[in-house]
Amino acid sequence: MQKVKTSIPKRNQVETVEKISNFIEDKVNESNTSGIVIGLSGGLDSSTTAYLCAKTIKKDKILGIIMPTVTTPIEDIEDAIVVAEKLGIEYEVIHVDELIAPFKEICIHTTNKDFKNTEYSDIANANLKARIRMMILYYHANNLNRLVVGTGNRSELLVGYFTKHGDGGVDLLPIGDLYKTEVRTLASQLGVPKEIIEKPPTAGLWAGQTDEEELGIKYELLDRILYLMVDEKMKDNDISQKLEIPLSEVLRIKKKVESSVHKLKPAPSPDTN
Repeated sequence: MQKVKTSIPKRNQVETVEKISNFIEDKVNESNTSGIVIGLSGGLDSSTTAYLCAKTIKKDKILGIIMPTVTTPIEDIEDAIVVAEKLGIEYEVIHVDELIAPFKEICIHTTNKDFKNTEYSDIANANLKARIRMMILYYHANNLNRLVVGTGNRSELLVGYFTKHGDGGVDLLPIGDLYKTEVRTLASQLGVPKEIIEKPPTAGLWAGQTDEEELGIKYELLDRILYLMVDEKMKDNDISQKLEIPLSEVLRIKKKVESSVHKLKPAPSPDTN
């Protein structure tokens, strides 16, 4: 019987960069577009994706858009600018708070106490930020005849840690086949600034928010669970024993994976034949 690995097999970084570069180039050529638009958050994923794009496409064909809100740490804005300037790509900063504010007046369910559900209001507001950013990216992409490049990784996609029709609404996902820990390794290979690689991942959806705190698990462990669960197709009990973690934690992650499948598929429609 073949021995099951408990850690993600190491990739050949040179081959990985080449495959992703070819993928980006093919998708741009197939679409007959003039380049790409990418959201720059100053985080690991967007920075790594930007570096990959800059290795593939002419720099004047790349537009980076930085879209902070009041909850965005200033260092993230600074890091995003550093990435754009290091890569020599055009960028602009668009503050989205003024675009978010009108929704409180437009949508009566957010202000009427008879309708408002405080349990979900924070999630709704966080998702609104992501969806407004998507609108900004596509507005620029449409005007410039370009594609919107997403920055989601495999870990986030599998557990649904993204906003449907928000940061999940993109034309291509260059690092979508890489687990978060693999993205970190690739970032070092590409020369992404060390301070970006090492800082805690955050979507900046509210003050002090971090991805790992919200997910309730470190990416190193999450990736190992997902690899054994999805790639190796191991049973829940076996994963628990292999990684020496409670079965309840494996089942918690499994539930996230199963409940997020709809976010990765087109909207369903009935078969009326």
